[in-house]
Order: sequence, then structure tokens, then C-alpha cells
Amino acid sequence: MDIGLDIVEVKRIRKIIRRTPGFLRRVFSPAELSYCRAKKDPWPHFAVRFAAKEAVWKSLGQDGVALRDISVVRERTGKPGVLIKGRRVRGLRISLSHGEDYAVAVALREGKP
Repeated sequence: MDIGLDIVEVKRIRKIIRRTPGFLRRVFSPAELSYCRAKKDPWPHFAVRFAAKEAVWKSLGQDGVALRDISVVRERTGKPGVLIKGRRVRGLRISLSHGEDYAVAVALREGKP
């Protein structure tokens, strides 16, 4: 079992996105971009997805997976899920939370993906 954890300051992500427009395309999938941009305040949603990608990346041991390869999706149950290179990964779970100032994500990997 492996665990990854990440916390992100929302204003830091907002600042990076505003200063570096290419950041969005390098890090987020088209579906993630659409989801976040549809929100009244997209910044916490971008931040929590970035934190989730970092947490998943850490839980996988950081080998051979880029942040862009990791996508946060919404499962039918409403829970967040993860796709890596467009595929579901058995035994990989995430939990997300965000407020006005911070976003946090935990990834738990059971067994090998």
C-alpha cells in the first residue's frame, strides 16, 4: 500500500495560471478544464485537481507518469476518481477537499496499479 498527500494554496495556483497560460494545457485534461471553467469560482477546483494529481503521482512512486497523464473524474456515485492515460486504475482511491484558501488531496494505492 502506498499513500500520497498534497496541499495547495489556491491563490498560488491562480497566480501560476494567470502568469503562465500554457500551464493549463500542460497539466489539465480537456474534461478537467471544462469542469473547472464551468464553476463560478474555478480556482479552488483547479487547485484541488492539481493537489490530486500530485498526490496520485506520489502514491505511484513518480515513475513514468506525468501530471498530464493523471485525470480527476467524477464517478457515477459522485465520488472523485482517477484515470491514468485514460484508463481506470484498480486499487487507486482519492479523497479531495477544498476551501477558500487551500485544497488538499490524499491518494491511496493498494497493490500494484
